[in-house]
Amino acid sequence: MTDTHNNNAKNLPTVAIIGAGSAGLMCADYLKDFAINIHVFEQMPSAGRKFLMAGKTGLNLSHAEPLAGFINRYTPSDWLAPFITQYNADWIRQWATSLGIDTYVGSSGRIFPVQMKGSPLLRAWLKDLHTHGVQFFYQHKCVDIHNNIATFHNQNLDKNQPTNTKFNQIASQTFSQPFDAIILACGGLSYQQLGSTGEWQNWLDDNAIAPFYASNVGICRMWSPFMQAVFGQALKRVNVWVDKKDEQNQGDIVISHYGFESGLIYKNNLALRQKLEQNGKMTLNVDLLPQFSHEKILQILNKNKKLSLNTLWKKVGLDPVKIALLRECTPKSDWHNHDKMASFIKHLAIDFDDFRPIDEAISCGGGVKQSHLQQHFQLTANPNIYCCGEMLDWDAPTGGYLLTACFATGRACGDLVAKNLNLTTKTHV
Repeated sequence: MTDTHNNNAKNLPTVAIIGAGSAGLMCADYLKDFAINIHVFEQMPSAGRKFLMAGKTGLNLSHAEPLAGFINRYTPSDWLAPFITQYNADWIRQWATSLGIDTYVGSSGRIFPVQMKGSPLLRAWLKDLHTHGVQFFYQHKCVDIHNNIATFHNQNLDKNQPTNTKFNQIASQTFSQPFDAIILACGGLSYQQLGSTGEWQNWLDDNAIAPFYASNVGICRMWSPFMQAVFGQALKRVNVWVDKKDEQNQGDIVISHYGFESGLIYKNNLALRQKLEQNGKMTLNVDLLPQFSHEKILQILNKNKKLSLNTLWKKVGLDPVKIALLRECTPKSDWHNHDKMASFIKHLAIDFDDFRPIDEAISCGGGVKQSHLQQHFQLTANPNIYCCGEMLDWDAPTGGYLLTACFATGRACGDLVAKNLNLTTKTHV
Protein backbone atom coordinates (compact mmCIF):
# COMPACT_ATOMS: atom_id res chain seq x y z
CA MET A 1 0.00 0.00 0.00
CA THR A 2 1.20 3.49 -0.83
CA ASP A 3 0.65 5.98 2.02
CA THR A 4 -0.85 9.12 0.50
CA HIS A 5 0.99 11.24 3.07
CA ASN A 6 4.16 10.55 1.11
CA ASN A 7 2.69 12.31 -1.92
CA ASN A 8 2.02 15.58 -0.08
CA ALA A 9 3.80 18.37 1.74
CA LYS A 10 5.40 16.91 4.86
CA ASN A 11 4.36 17.86 8.37
CA LEU A 12 1.01 19.31 7.25
CA PRO A 13 -2.32 18.03 8.57
CA THR A 14 -4.27 15.84 6.17
CA VAL A 15 -8.07 15.70 5.95
CA ALA A 16 -10.35 13.35 4.09
CA ILE A 17 -13.57 14.62 2.57
CA ILE A 18 -15.86 11.69 1.79
CA GLY A 19 -18.15 12.73 -1.04
CA ALA A 20 -17.60 15.11 -3.96
CA GLY A 21 -21.06 16.66 -4.01
CA SER A 22 -22.01 20.27 -3.30
CA ALA A 23 -21.30 20.15 0.45
CA GLY A 24 -18.02 18.25 0.14
CA LEU A 25 -16.71 20.48 -2.62
CA MET A 26 -17.64 23.60 -0.67
CA CYS A 27 -15.85 22.26 2.40
CA ALA A 28 -12.75 21.75 0.24
CA ASP A 29 -13.30 25.23 -1.20
CA TYR A 30 -13.05 26.73 2.27
CA LEU A 31 -10.01 24.69 3.31
CA LYS A 32 -8.05 25.20 0.07
CA ASP A 33 -6.47 28.44 1.32
CA PHE A 34 -5.01 26.78 4.42
CA ALA A 35 -1.75 24.87 4.87
CA ILE A 36 -3.34 21.44 4.77
CA ASN A 37 -3.48 18.36 2.53
CA ILE A 38 -7.03 17.86 1.25
CA HIS A 39 -8.06 14.48 -0.13
CA VAL A 40 -11.55 14.18 -1.62
CA PHE A 41 -12.77 10.60 -2.00
CA GLU A 42 -15.71 9.91 -4.28
CA GLN A 43 -17.17 6.47 -4.99
CA MET A 44 -18.55 7.58 -8.37
CA PRO A 45 -16.35 8.13 -11.45
CA SER A 46 -16.73 11.93 -11.28
CA ALA A 47 -17.71 14.78 -8.97
CA GLY A 48 -20.98 16.66 -8.56
CA ARG A 49 -23.33 14.22 -10.26
CA LYS A 50 -26.47 15.40 -8.46
CA PHE A 51 -25.32 18.99 -8.96
CA LEU A 52 -25.17 18.35 -12.71
CA MET A 53 -28.56 16.65 -12.73
CA ALA A 54 -30.08 19.68 -10.99
CA GLY A 55 -28.54 21.85 -13.69
CA LYS A 56 -30.16 20.05 -16.61
CA THR A 57 -33.23 22.27 -16.43
CA GLY A 58 -31.41 25.38 -15.20
CA LEU A 59 -29.25 25.27 -12.09
CA ASN A 60 -31.21 26.94 -9.28
CA LEU A 61 -28.37 28.09 -7.01
CA SER A 62 -30.32 30.08 -4.45
CA HIS A 63 -33.26 32.47 -3.97
CA ALA A 64 -33.39 36.24 -3.70
CA GLU A 65 -36.22 36.49 -1.17
CA PRO A 66 -35.56 38.47 2.05
CA LEU A 67 -33.28 36.61 4.44
CA ALA A 68 -35.82 36.21 7.27
CA GLY A 69 -38.30 34.48 4.99
CA PHE A 70 -35.51 32.48 3.38
CA ILE A 71 -34.38 31.05 6.72
CA ASN A 72 -37.94 30.13 7.69
CA ARG A 73 -38.09 27.74 4.73
CA TYR A 74 -35.87 25.34 6.67
CA THR A 75 -36.84 22.75 9.25
CA PRO A 76 -35.33 23.30 11.75
CA SER A 77 -34.54 26.90 10.88
CA ASP A 78 -32.66 27.87 14.05
CA TRP A 79 -29.90 25.29 13.46
CA LEU A 80 -29.09 26.51 9.94
CA ALA A 81 -29.79 30.22 10.45
CA PRO A 82 -26.21 31.39 11.26
CA PHE A 83 -24.73 29.53 8.29
CA ILE A 84 -27.43 30.59 5.82
CA THR A 85 -26.97 34.16 7.04
CA GLN A 86 -23.22 34.07 6.46
CA TYR A 87 -23.31 32.21 3.15
CA ASN A 88 -26.51 33.65 1.77
CA ALA A 89 -27.72 34.22 -1.78
CA ASP A 90 -25.58 37.33 -2.25
CA TRP A 91 -22.48 35.44 -1.12
CA ILE A 92 -23.26 32.57 -3.50
CA ARG A 93 -23.60 34.97 -6.43
CA GLN A 94 -20.25 36.59 -5.58
CA TRP A 95 -18.62 33.18 -5.27
CA ALA A 96 -19.94 32.11 -8.69
CA THR A 97 -18.67 35.39 -10.17
CA SER A 98 -15.22 34.68 -8.74
CA LEU A 99 -15.22 31.49 -10.83
CA GLY A 100 -16.19 33.40 -13.96
CA ILE A 101 -19.89 32.45 -13.83
CA ASP A 102 -22.43 35.27 -14.03
CA THR A 103 -25.84 34.82 -12.43
CA TYR A 104 -29.24 36.47 -12.60
CA VAL A 105 -32.46 36.61 -10.58
CA GLY A 106 -35.47 35.16 -12.40
CA SER A 107 -39.03 36.44 -12.20
CA SER A 108 -39.77 33.91 -9.45
CA GLY A 109 -36.85 35.16 -7.34
CA ARG A 110 -34.78 32.08 -8.08
CA ILE A 111 -31.11 32.61 -8.89
CA PHE A 112 -29.57 30.90 -11.93
CA PRO A 113 -26.29 30.98 -13.85
CA VAL A 114 -26.72 33.02 -17.02
CA GLN A 115 -25.77 29.91 -18.99
CA MET A 116 -28.61 28.00 -17.28
CA LYS A 117 -26.37 24.93 -16.85
CA GLY A 118 -24.48 23.31 -14.03
CA SER A 119 -21.54 21.97 -16.05
CA PRO A 120 -19.66 25.25 -16.72
CA LEU A 121 -19.78 26.17 -13.02
CA LEU A 122 -18.70 22.70 -11.92
CA ARG A 123 -15.79 22.66 -14.40
CA ALA A 124 -14.59 26.07 -13.22
CA TRP A 125 -14.99 25.02 -9.59
CA LEU A 126 -13.02 21.78 -9.96
CA LYS A 127 -10.30 23.55 -11.91
CA ASP A 128 -9.93 26.08 -9.10
CA LEU A 129 -9.76 23.33 -6.47
CA HIS A 130 -7.15 21.41 -8.47
CA THR A 131 -5.13 24.60 -8.86
CA HIS A 132 -5.14 25.01 -5.09
CA GLY A 133 -3.78 21.49 -4.59
CA VAL A 134 -6.95 19.61 -3.66
CA GLN A 135 -6.49 15.95 -4.59
CA PHE A 136 -9.38 13.86 -5.90
CA PHE A 137 -9.66 10.08 -5.72
CA TYR A 138 -12.58 8.91 -7.85
CA GLN A 139 -14.14 5.46 -7.61
CA HIS A 140 -12.74 5.16 -4.11
CA LYS A 141 -15.49 3.92 -1.84
CA CYS A 142 -15.21 4.42 1.91
CA VAL A 143 -16.21 1.15 3.58
CA ASP A 144 -15.43 1.84 7.24
CA ILE A 145 -14.30 4.49 9.70
CA HIS A 146 -12.81 3.80 13.12
CA ASN A 147 -11.55 6.65 15.27
CA ASN A 148 -9.45 8.71 12.82
CA ILE A 149 -8.82 5.88 10.36
CA ALA A 150 -10.85 5.53 7.16
CA THR A 151 -10.82 2.38 5.03
CA PHE A 152 -11.37 2.62 1.29
CA HIS A 153 -11.95 0.24 -1.56
CA ASN A 154 -10.29 1.28 -4.82
CA GLN A 155 -12.89 0.36 -7.42
CA ASN A 156 -10.57 1.33 -10.27
CA LEU A 157 -8.54 -1.81 -9.63
CA ASP A 158 -11.71 -3.90 -9.91
CA LYS A 159 -11.85 -2.80 -13.53
CA ASN A 160 -8.10 -3.15 -14.20
CA GLN A 161 -7.78 0.59 -14.72
CA PRO A 162 -4.37 2.28 -14.34
CA THR A 163 -3.58 3.64 -10.89
CA ASN A 164 -0.76 6.04 -11.65
CA THR A 165 -2.89 8.95 -12.87
CA LYS A 166 -2.80 12.34 -11.19
CA PHE A 167 -5.93 11.80 -9.11
CA ASN A 168 -5.58 8.07 -8.44
CA GLN A 169 -2.28 7.47 -6.70
CA ILE A 170 -3.28 4.68 -4.33
CA ALA A 171 -2.14 1.29 -5.58
CA SER A 172 -3.84 -1.05 -3.10
CA GLN A 173 -7.35 -2.34 -3.73
CA THR A 174 -8.36 -1.93 -0.07
CA PHE A 175 -6.39 0.32 2.21
CA SER A 176 -6.72 2.17 5.51
CA GLN A 177 -5.45 5.67 6.13
CA PRO A 178 -5.27 7.89 9.24
CA PHE A 179 -6.41 11.50 8.91
CA ASP A 180 -6.34 14.52 11.16
CA ALA A 181 -10.04 15.01 10.39
CA ILE A 182 -12.61 13.09 8.37
CA ILE A 183 -15.45 15.11 6.85
CA LEU A 184 -18.52 13.17 5.76
CA ALA A 185 -20.41 14.81 2.91
CA CYS A 186 -22.09 11.65 1.67
CA GLY A 187 -25.59 12.96 0.95
CA GLY A 188 -28.88 11.44 2.02
CA LEU A 189 -30.82 8.71 0.21
CA SER A 190 -32.41 10.48 -2.76
CA TYR A 191 -31.21 9.60 -6.27
CA GLN A 192 -29.08 6.71 -5.08
CA GLN A 193 -27.90 6.02 -8.63
CA LEU A 194 -25.94 9.27 -8.41
CA GLY A 195 -24.00 8.12 -5.35
CA SER A 196 -26.11 8.92 -2.26
CA THR A 197 -26.51 5.33 -1.13
CA GLY A 198 -26.64 5.98 2.62
CA GLU A 199 -24.09 3.28 3.46
CA TRP A 200 -22.37 5.77 5.77
CA GLN A 201 -25.12 5.02 8.31
CA ASN A 202 -23.26 1.80 9.14
CA TRP A 203 -20.33 3.85 10.51
CA LEU A 204 -22.46 5.76 13.04
CA ASP A 205 -24.54 4.84 16.06
CA ASP A 206 -28.18 4.18 15.10
CA ASN A 207 -29.34 6.58 17.80
CA ALA A 208 -27.45 9.41 16.11
CA ILE A 209 -29.54 9.21 12.94
CA ALA A 210 -33.14 10.34 12.47
CA PRO A 211 -34.89 8.04 9.94
CA PHE A 212 -34.76 9.36 6.39
CA TYR A 213 -37.95 10.25 4.54
CA ALA A 214 -38.75 11.45 1.04
CA SER A 215 -38.98 15.21 0.59
CA ASN A 216 -39.82 17.27 -2.49
CA VAL A 217 -41.61 14.31 -3.95
CA GLY A 218 -44.99 13.42 -5.45
CA ILE A 219 -48.02 12.25 -3.45
CA CYS A 220 -50.04 9.09 -4.09
CA ARG A 221 -53.72 8.41 -4.71
CA MET A 222 -55.48 5.56 -6.50
CA TRP A 223 -57.35 7.08 -9.45
CA SER A 224 -60.29 5.48 -11.22
CA PRO A 225 -59.74 4.35 -14.84
CA PHE A 226 -61.60 7.50 -15.91
CA MET A 227 -58.54 9.62 -15.07
CA GLN A 228 -56.15 7.82 -17.42
CA ALA A 229 -57.00 10.25 -20.22
CA VAL A 230 -55.42 13.17 -18.32
CA PHE A 231 -52.30 11.47 -16.95
CA GLY A 232 -49.28 13.66 -17.61
CA GLN A 233 -51.39 16.80 -18.04
CA ALA A 234 -51.38 19.84 -15.79
CA LEU A 235 -53.86 21.56 -13.54
CA LYS A 236 -52.91 25.12 -14.41
CA ARG A 237 -53.03 28.14 -12.11
CA VAL A 238 -54.67 26.52 -9.11
CA ASN A 239 -54.40 27.48 -5.45
CA VAL A 240 -53.69 24.82 -2.83
CA TRP A 241 -53.47 24.67 0.95
CA VAL A 242 -53.30 22.04 3.67
CA ASP A 243 -54.43 23.68 6.92
CA LYS A 244 -55.20 27.36 6.55
CA LYS A 245 -56.73 28.84 3.43
CA ASP A 246 -54.95 32.13 4.05
CA GLU A 247 -51.65 30.23 3.58
CA GLN A 248 -52.49 28.97 0.11
CA ASN A 249 -49.99 28.92 -2.75
CA GLN A 250 -50.64 29.17 -6.48
CA GLY A 251 -49.07 27.19 -9.28
CA ASP A 252 -49.49 24.17 -11.56
CA ILE A 253 -49.86 20.49 -10.67
CA VAL A 254 -49.13 17.51 -12.93
CA ILE A 255 -51.63 14.66 -12.68
CA SER A 256 -49.65 11.43 -12.69
CA HIS A 257 -50.73 7.80 -12.77
CA TYR A 258 -49.84 7.68 -9.07
CA GLY A 259 -51.27 11.03 -7.92
CA PHE A 260 -49.94 14.60 -7.98
CA GLU A 261 -46.47 15.92 -8.79
CA SER A 262 -44.98 19.44 -9.07
CA GLY A 263 -43.08 22.13 -7.22
CA LEU A 264 -46.39 23.27 -5.73
CA ILE A 265 -46.79 19.81 -4.19
CA TYR A 266 -43.21 19.86 -2.90
CA LYS A 267 -43.86 23.18 -1.20
CA ASN A 268 -46.64 21.51 0.81
CA ASN A 269 -44.80 18.23 1.54
CA LEU A 270 -44.03 19.13 5.15
CA ALA A 271 -47.60 20.07 6.08
CA LEU A 272 -48.96 17.01 4.25
CA ARG A 273 -46.52 14.72 6.05
CA GLN A 274 -47.62 16.08 9.41
CA LYS A 275 -51.23 15.31 8.51
CA LEU A 276 -50.33 11.81 7.38
CA GLU A 277 -48.57 11.12 10.68
CA GLN A 278 -51.54 12.46 12.66
CA ASN A 279 -54.43 10.96 10.70
CA GLY A 280 -53.07 8.17 8.51
CA LYS A 281 -54.10 10.18 5.46
CA MET A 282 -53.48 13.63 4.07
CA THR A 283 -55.85 16.05 2.37
CA LEU A 284 -54.86 18.64 -0.20
CA ASN A 285 -57.36 21.45 -0.70
CA VAL A 286 -57.57 22.87 -4.21
CA ASP A 287 -59.18 26.01 -5.58
CA LEU A 288 -59.63 25.26 -9.28
CA LEU A 289 -60.55 28.85 -10.21
CA PRO A 290 -58.78 31.23 -7.82
CA GLN A 291 -59.56 34.20 -10.07
CA PHE A 292 -63.32 33.86 -9.44
CA SER A 293 -65.38 34.06 -6.26
CA HIS A 294 -67.97 31.45 -5.28
CA GLU A 295 -70.70 33.98 -6.05
CA LYS A 296 -69.35 34.68 -9.54
CA ILE A 297 -69.12 30.99 -10.38
CA LEU A 298 -72.63 30.34 -9.10
CA GLN A 299 -73.94 33.26 -11.13
CA ILE A 300 -72.50 31.82 -14.35
CA LEU A 301 -73.80 28.33 -13.57
CA ASN A 302 -77.33 29.57 -12.86
CA LYS A 303 -77.35 31.74 -15.97
CA ASN A 304 -76.63 28.78 -18.28
CA LYS A 305 -78.76 25.98 -16.83
CA LYS A 306 -79.78 24.53 -20.19
CA LEU A 307 -76.24 23.70 -21.28
CA SER A 308 -74.72 20.22 -20.89
CA LEU A 309 -72.54 19.79 -17.80
CA ASN A 310 -69.24 19.79 -19.68
CA THR A 311 -70.22 22.85 -21.69
CA LEU A 312 -71.52 24.56 -18.58
CA TRP A 313 -68.30 23.92 -16.63
CA LYS A 314 -66.23 25.12 -19.58
CA LYS A 315 -68.36 28.26 -19.58
CA VAL A 316 -67.25 28.87 -15.99
CA GLY A 317 -63.60 28.61 -17.03
CA LEU A 318 -62.70 24.98 -16.32
CA ASP A 319 -60.53 23.19 -18.88
CA PRO A 320 -60.85 19.45 -19.63
CA VAL A 321 -58.21 18.49 -17.02
CA LYS A 322 -59.97 20.40 -14.24
CA ILE A 323 -63.33 18.99 -15.33
CA ALA A 324 -61.94 15.45 -15.17
CA LEU A 325 -60.64 16.04 -11.64
CA LEU A 326 -63.95 17.61 -10.58
CA ARG A 327 -65.87 14.57 -11.83
CA GLU A 328 -63.38 12.20 -10.16
CA CYS A 329 -63.57 13.82 -6.72
CA THR A 330 -67.23 14.80 -6.34
CA PRO A 331 -70.43 12.72 -5.96
CA LYS A 332 -72.31 12.30 -9.22
CA SER A 333 -75.50 13.12 -7.35
CA ASP A 334 -74.20 16.67 -6.80
CA TRP A 335 -73.23 17.49 -10.36
CA HIS A 336 -76.50 19.29 -11.13
CA ASN A 337 -76.51 21.18 -7.82
CA HIS A 338 -74.93 24.46 -8.89
CA ASP A 339 -74.38 25.74 -5.38
CA LYS A 340 -72.55 22.60 -4.31
CA MET A 341 -70.50 22.51 -7.53
CA ALA A 342 -69.50 26.15 -7.09
CA SER A 343 -68.31 25.21 -3.60
CA PHE A 344 -66.34 22.22 -4.94
CA ILE A 345 -64.72 24.36 -7.62
CA LYS A 346 -63.52 26.77 -4.93
CA HIS A 347 -62.62 24.07 -2.42
CA LEU A 348 -61.99 20.56 -3.71
CA ALA A 349 -60.64 18.41 -0.84
CA ILE A 350 -58.62 15.50 -2.25
CA ASP A 351 -57.30 12.69 -0.03
CA PHE A 352 -53.89 11.09 -0.63
CA ASP A 353 -52.40 8.00 1.02
CA ASP A 354 -48.62 8.28 0.83
CA PHE A 355 -45.52 9.80 -0.74
CA ARG A 356 -43.55 8.39 -3.64
CA PRO A 357 -40.41 6.37 -2.75
CA ILE A 358 -37.39 8.19 -1.39
CA ASP A 359 -35.24 7.28 -4.40
CA GLU A 360 -37.61 9.33 -6.58
CA ALA A 361 -37.39 12.32 -4.24
CA ILE A 362 -35.43 15.45 -5.12
CA SER A 363 -34.18 15.51 -1.52
CA CYS A 364 -34.81 13.86 1.82
CA GLY A 365 -35.31 14.78 5.44
CA GLY A 366 -33.78 12.93 8.36
CA GLY A 367 -30.10 12.26 8.96
CA VAL A 368 -27.53 12.95 11.65
CA LYS A 369 -29.27 14.53 14.62
CA GLN A 370 -28.21 17.90 15.97
CA SER A 371 -28.23 16.42 19.48
CA HIS A 372 -25.38 14.07 18.52
CA LEU A 373 -23.15 16.83 17.20
CA GLN A 374 -20.96 19.32 18.99
CA GLN A 375 -20.21 22.72 17.47
CA HIS A 376 -22.93 21.92 14.92
CA PHE A 377 -20.89 19.56 12.72
CA GLN A 378 -18.55 17.44 14.87
CA LEU A 379 -19.71 14.01 16.06
CA THR A 380 -19.86 13.87 19.84
CA ALA A 381 -19.12 10.13 19.79
CA ASN A 382 -16.07 10.59 17.53
CA PRO A 383 -14.63 14.13 17.39
CA ASN A 384 -12.43 13.08 14.46
CA ILE A 385 -15.55 12.99 12.26
CA TYR A 386 -17.49 15.98 10.91
CA CYS A 387 -20.75 15.91 8.94
CA CYS A 388 -22.25 18.40 6.49
CA GLY A 389 -24.79 18.73 3.71
CA GLU A 390 -27.89 16.64 3.14
CA MET A 391 -26.80 13.89 5.53
CA LEU A 392 -27.67 16.25 8.42
CA ASP A 393 -31.21 16.19 9.81
CA TRP A 394 -32.83 19.17 8.07
CA ASP A 395 -35.41 19.68 5.37
CA ALA A 396 -36.31 22.41 2.85
CA PRO A 397 -38.38 22.90 -0.30
CA THR A 398 -36.95 23.31 -3.77
CA GLY A 399 -36.26 26.80 -5.07
CA GLY A 400 -32.55 27.17 -4.31
CA TYR A 401 -32.89 26.38 -0.61
CA LEU A 402 -31.41 22.89 -0.86
CA LEU A 403 -28.21 23.91 -2.63
CA THR A 404 -27.81 26.96 -0.40
CA ALA A 405 -27.89 24.80 2.73
CA CYS A 406 -25.42 22.30 1.26
CA PHE A 407 -23.07 25.13 0.32
CA ALA A 408 -23.46 26.85 3.69
CA THR A 409 -23.03 23.77 5.89
CA GLY A 410 -20.09 22.54 3.81
CA ARG A 411 -18.32 25.84 4.11
CA ALA A 412 -19.13 26.28 7.81
CA CYS A 413 -17.93 22.73 8.47
CA GLY A 414 -14.62 23.58 6.77
CA ASP A 415 -14.36 26.65 8.98
CA LEU A 416 -14.82 24.50 12.10
CA VAL A 417 -12.19 21.99 10.92
CA ALA A 418 -9.72 24.81 10.30
CA LYS A 419 -10.28 26.21 13.79
CA ASN A 420 -10.09 22.85 15.55
CA LEU A 421 -6.85 21.93 13.76
CA ASN A 422 -5.39 25.41 14.34
CA LEU A 423 -4.67 25.77 10.64
CA THR A 424 -2.76 28.70 9.23
CA THR A 425 -3.32 30.17 5.79
CA LYS A 426 -0.87 29.28 3.07
CA THR A 427 0.41 32.84 2.94
CA HIS A 428 1.63 32.46 6.54
CA VAL A 429 3.47 29.17 6.04
